[in-house]
Amino acid sequence: MNDIEFSAFLVSRVCHDLVGPLGAVVNGLEVLEDERDAAMRADALKIVTSSAAQALARLQFMRIAFGAAGSAGAELDLGEVGRLVTGLLSGGRLSVEWEPSHAHWPKDWAKLLMNAALIAADCLPRGGLIRISTPEGAPGFTITAEGTGVRISEDVAKALHGEALEPDARGVQPILTYRLARGVNAGLTITLKEGFVEIVAG
Repeated sequence: MNDIEFSAFLVSRVCHDLVGPLGAVVNGLEVLEDERDAAMRADALKIVTSSAAQALARLQFMRIAFGAAGSAGAELDLGEVGRLVTGLLSGGRLSVEWEPSHAHWPKDWAKLLMNAALIAADCLPRGGLIRISTPEGAPGFTITAEGTGVRISEDVAKALHGEALEPDARGVQPILTYRLARGVNAGLTITLKEGFVEIVAG
């Protein structure tokens, strides 16, 4: 897969993740335009509000996790990274426990953490708890994903080991995670343990 193909799949992933909430916003606005019943209008407004907030959280997250995130050599505030991760993953069937340390990380380390958190979420198809811990000092992290039916998909495991895959819009994100880990020499590992998945780097 060359860089142009990789970029195309990554853009497709972004579009895929935004279509759902933005489509719900459009549908809710159509209801508001046509509906006269107060209760129905109130429900539609709730849908518009929550879907718009979801779309914004995804955009803010992906702008950093998938995007350029500043100039070469830029550092990112770990507190802001924590806000973006928590904003994306919390709510619904997932909850996040993380108190980011007061630090600024090189952008590729921050992007690696964000992408690893996304992989942890994908290990919890029925929801659950994601715990993220970061040490003081040098960048590194441990992420655990705990919940009913926790698992690591075969494609994710292969991608994180650098094995060549036939990519698609969804599968490109673990490939990005592997490339980020290799770029910062993070020694990224993912392991299925008794009732939880653990992702470690650093």
